[in-house]
Amino acid sequence: MKKLIEEMNERAAQAFERAGYDPSYGKTTVSNRPDLCEYQCNGAMAAAKAYKKAPIQIAEAVAAELKKEDMFEEVSAVKPGFINIKLDRGYLARYLMKMGQDSHLSVSPAEEPKTIIIDYGGPNVAKPLHVGHLRSAIIGESIKRMGRFLGHKVIGDVHLGDWGLQMGLIITELQERKPELPYFDASFTGPYPEEAPFTIGELEEIYPAASARSKEDEEYRNRALEATHQLQEGRPGYMALWNHIMEVSVTDLKKNYKKLDVEFDLWKKESDAQPYIPDMVEKMKEEGYAYEDQGALIVDVSEETDTKEVPPCILLKSDGASLYTTTDLATIVERVKLFDPDEILYVVDKRQEMHFVQVFRCARKTGLVKPETRLSFLGFGTMNGKDGKPFKTREGGVMRLERLISEINGEMYKKIVENRSVKDTDAEKTAEIVGLSAIKYGDLSNQASKDYVFDVDRFTSFEGNTGPYILYTIVRIKSILNRYLEEGGALENSEILPAASEGEKTLMLAAVRFGTMIENAFEEKAPHKICSYIYELANEFNRFYHETKILTEEDPRQKASWLALLELVRQILETSIDLLGFSAPERM
Repeated sequence: MKKLIEEMNERAAQAFERAGYDPSYGKTTVSNRPDLCEYQCNGAMAAAKAYKKAPIQIAEAVAAELKKEDMFEEVSAVKPGFINIKLDRGYLARYLMKMGQDSHLSVSPAEEPKTIIIDYGGPNVAKPLHVGHLRSAIIGESIKRMGRFLGHKVIGDVHLGDWGLQMGLIITELQERKPELPYFDASFTGPYPEEAPFTIGELEEIYPAASARSKEDEEYRNRALEATHQLQEGRPGYMALWNHIMEVSVTDLKKNYKKLDVEFDLWKKESDAQPYIPDMVEKMKEEGYAYEDQGALIVDVSEETDTKEVPPCILLKSDGASLYTTTDLATIVERVKLFDPDEILYVVDKRQEMHFVQVFRCARKTGLVKPETRLSFLGFGTMNGKDGKPFKTREGGVMRLERLISEINGEMYKKIVENRSVKDTDAEKTAEIVGLSAIKYGDLSNQASKDYVFDVDRFTSFEGNTGPYILYTIVRIKSILNRYLEEGGALENSEILPAASEGEKTLMLAAVRFGTMIENAFEEKAPHKICSYIYELANEFNRFYHETKILTEEDPRQKASWLALLELVRQILETSIDLLGFSAPERM
């Protein structure tokens, strides 16, 4: 199904051609002056230069052609050369009916579907998820869902940090506490215990204790470095411990991501890339890209056009150890081998931008990816408290994600119970659904690259630009539809009539923009554009609802038309929030 803007562009192009001008000037856009018109075409302004005519002269000739089309209710040329357009109400109603019958609501699947890997989440094992992990998880999840909705093959990879010094620190601290365990006996031949010698709670306490001690005790830190080295060399006892750490951590991570309704297709780890490092490094050396500098192996990635210094990419340190750079490059090798992606997108803190500039340039320069493979970086800003500083607990520590979710759910439960709109038995589940909308919408409604203030009071409000307000609107529509069905009404095959009021037409115009908005939001990797759109659509619906007596309308044909329009608006809103990563309850 063609999007409405595509149909308008076709008509505009034909009108330019019939008037004697190049059809490429026939591009229409949503009007930036809704008080004057609904759509506008500025092509006459550009054509004036090419044809050496006054733009108003061209605009008037094209407008005369557009007036012949049944698609438009009103077309006018205004100085200096704008073409103002209002859609025909009958045409708009017929388009919305087709849109309601289309399973993708006017969004055509991609003509050339791409394979896209999204690297998001990125937690380190053995550490609890905290609020700093929130943005990557929910931004990446939304972009993944958008891509799939548009017909692309999108693969989400959590890419766990599991192979650095943190592992050596845990092993060393565990040996201090439980030296009798068989994992530390080099002569032990196995088998090692099947059950981990720690719980997730103990593991999450061990790492910070070890990290703090390593900063004050050099001998302890050296032992941890040696343990890391022996793990990476494959020492059996340490590998067995590493497996325990992974199993306990990943089980806990999956549980917490499930609370966020975030799912990954791949649970790949830094360690998975290790087998690819030796051949990759050797190839870069043989082909002259990598060379030694002060003992380290590096690749120059600076370019003549750089306006600021881009340091070389360090592949191996002087002691032969690899770095995050090495692992990220080897991960690209692995992804190309396994999936041959058209694009790899990293959803990461914007402070890591220089790291990815180096990695991407090195990957391109050394031929790790094909020239046409896209390597993309979406850097997100910081989630701050009301004081403008990174979000903390009241005690001043880093807030665990579990605690944030629990606090938001508690706030929503209190408001829902006070509202008394949901039975006590359902209130807790409803609070979880609405709480998730508060968290995700509160984050995603901000442009990803910008820092923002996480304001619990505002984000959990049922008024204003919030997740609960969007859900409240959806629940209101569901309630109206259910009452209509209970009264014996039917939604199937109902005709949508031309708008009976300006408020209804404005709602219809908002609804038809869904397809264009989704494509634009995905192209720009901008979930906040979905939020802006559904906030506007919800507002237009609520205005229409307050000025229209829908269920008490005496004309059955008019009533059925309004209910069919409401059903379409519900579908658009529910599809949109699913792309943002949350859902709506039946009642609130």
